[in-house]
Order: sequence, then C-alpha cells, then structure tokens
Amino acid sequence: MKLVGKFVDKSGAGHVTLRPEDDEDMWHLYNLIQQGDSVRAPAIRRVQNVSATGSTESHRVRLHLTIQVSRVEFASSGAPSSSADQASSTAGSSSAAPTTTAALHISGPVISENRHVKMGAFHTLDIESNRDVRIEKAEGWDSVALARVEESCVPGRGAEVGAVVCGEGTAAFCLLSQHMTLVTHRISVPIPRKASAPGTSQYEKAMVKFYATLYDAFVRHIPYASPSLRAIVFASPGWVREGVFNAMMTEAGRRGDKILSKALREKTVKVHVSSPHVHSLVEVLKSPEIVAQLKETKFAREGVVLDKFFKMLGADEMRAWYGPDHVRLAADRGAIGTLLISDELFRASDPKLRKKYVELVEGVQQKGAEVVMFSSMHESGQQLNQLTGIAAILTFPLDIEVVEAEEREAREGEKSRQEEEVEASDGGGVG
Repeated sequence: MKLVGKFVDKSGAGHVTLRPEDDEDMWHLYNLIQQGDSVRAPAIRRVQNVSATGSTESHRVRLHLTIQVSRVEFASSGAPSSSADQASSTAGSSSAAPTTTAALHISGPVISENRHVKMGAFHTLDIESNRDVRIEKAEGWDSVALARVEESCVPGRGAEVGAVVCGEGTAAFCLLSQHMTLVTHRISVPIPRKASAPGTSQYEKAMVKFYATLYDAFVRHIPYASPSLRAIVFASPGWVREGVFNAMMTEAGRRGDKILSKALREKTVKVHVSSPHVHSLVEVLKSPEIVAQLKETKFAREGVVLDKFFKMLGADEMRAWYGPDHVRLAADRGAIGTLLISDELFRASDPKLRKKYVELVEGVQQKGAEVVMFSSMHESGQQLNQLTGIAAILTFPLDIEVVEAEEREAREGEKSRQEEEVEASDGGGVG
C-alpha cells in the first residue's frame, strides 16, 4: 500500500488517500472503510445521451465519484480445486497461472456533484489495484484506524510463508502474509489402498502421479524464488511430508531447476499436523520450528499467543478470560497482561460499539499491557472469533463470580445512594 496523502488533525477529522497494490491491501481497506464514511475512487458509469431527434445512445465513462458508504463487501482470492487430469494437462507448461486478485466492492449514494451522475444516485465502486482511494471517516480517525494505515504502508511486505498441507493424494497450497492466509490451489488424486493390489503396483503408480501433480502445482502457486518468502512448510500427518519433500528434491534435480533446489534446501520446514486440512495451519504456526524461524512476524505471534491463552485456560482459568463484558471487568481492575482481539470487532456497523473497543484497547495499552490484533483471515483469528473475538491473559488470577458479585454490590450501592439523594431532595422541598 502506498500512502498518497494524509490530512488528519488532532481531533481525528480529515482524510487519507491510499493506493492499494495487492490482495492484502484490499483487506486493509476493507477493515478501514465503514458504514457512513465518505470514499472517493475511480469508477466506470454507463451514461445515456438523448439527441435533438429523440434517439438515445449510451457509452461508458470513466470518472471519479464520492459516495457515502452503506455497504462494504470483500471477497478473497479463489482457490480452485483440481483433479489429477486437470493438473496433468498443464504439467508441461512452465508459465504461471494467472492470479485472481481479491475483490472489494463499496456501495452507497453519490454525495458530490458530477455532470454524469446525479446527487443521491446509488453506485457501487469496484476498488482496483494501483488506483487512489480517498477515505474520510464519519466519526473521525481513531487510534486503531490510524495504526492500521501505518501498518499497511510498511514497505517490503508480501507472502512470508508458503505452506503445503498434504495427505495421501491431497494437498492444499497456502500463502501466509502478515494479515492473510490465502489458499491458492488444491489438488486431489485418488490413491488405492496398498492391500488392494498385488505387489502394490497400483498404489505406487498413483503415488508417482500424485507427486508429479503436486510438483507442477507447487511451481505454479508457491513463489519459492521470492526474497520475501522466508519459509516453505510441508505439513502432514504421518510421514507423507517426507515423501513429498524427497520427491520434490528428486524432480527438481532431474529437471535441473537449481533455484527450486536451493529454495527447498534452505527454506524448508517439515511439520507434523493432526489432519491434512487447512485449519491445521494453527498447529504449524505454533510449532517450535516455525516459531524460531518467524518469531518476529505478526501471524506467528498470533499463533503463539493463542496457544498460550488456551494453555492458561486449561491450567488456571482464573487468569484466562474471554467475552467483551468479562474482559472489560478485568481491564477495569488493571489485571490484563495480554489482550487478544479480532479485527472483526472493529468492523462493527455501530460506531458506538467500535468506539468502546477502541477505548478498551487504548486503556489497556496505557496500563502497559500487550495488545495482539488478530486477523480474521488467519486460522488463529477464526478460532478467536469462535470465543467472541476477544480474550485476555491476566497478570494475576481473578475469580469471575467474585468480580461479578462486586459489580452487583457496586450497582446496588449506587442505586440506593441515588434513591437517598432523591428522598433527601424531596424532603428538603417539603420543609
């Protein structure tokens, strides 16, 4: 993402102009733009002209429109699934498959005058890469939104981990960047059971076909030569990953692909997971091998912190709280050591609700606690969303029942105090 312009005063009023460059930038814009905001971006509109004779002609015009946002929709890149036949038909091709970029659609009424579009006309902006988008927030720019702008504009980002989660005959190819997990491709090759054929010849033939299909898909969908790619993960139950890695090395040597051979030797991490499905990436991210290699990256930190929370929940539940109300109670008592919060909560359509979460984050940070913002496009973020999207690891144990009882007593005491004040004021008026 490129920051084209930023004009925000101390009160948060103003606008920011950004230029998205890739899928992750689209995800950042999706998290930045909310209902009620004003967005200006390029658009294509069909315009009708009526001639003096009464005939009409229509043509498409490229123009800039400013709309007041009523709806924001995001669709990540698709991950087509291929059979062995589909993959083998393209095995001889060395060209990369065309990439499918994420789509971001912003709808709302037009709020600026334009000679082609009437004020109030409804329009949907299809945000394009390398086109400037100007955002002016209805409620002003808060600290969370400004932090995301700064984070999105850090140069040198991109996919940092390429992962192949595989089982016998199946594989999912994933790219992990700071905020997104993209499943770029899937393959499935039927594998007969070893005992079903004499001499296991059918099994061996099927595995050879599987390895060949996987190799071709890997070359097309994992940017192994990219300098930003820091690790290539082969993850599987059992020993499938060993067979896949050995087959990849053998085929790369046979084809004389020195770049791939070097990348596999230097970047490969083999990790055991419980199942050959994409959700096993959570296990990958908290494995010691990955933690050691990617300890300073955001998504690895998410996996480690979430794992720490679940372990704390099992070992000492008084130091592991989740749910908005309980986490706020812990924050009021200065007990939070680490706050886990999903970016999904900041996309709330109610600005008052978003403001509460922003104030919670700022208050916790002021007390010296760590705040880990989880991306709901990572498996770890989706797991956190199943726990209401917010959780906390406390620095000292607190009993939820005791704290709730204290809160009830405080409310009852406040209520009785107010009633006494009312009675006293009524008594004073009668006297």
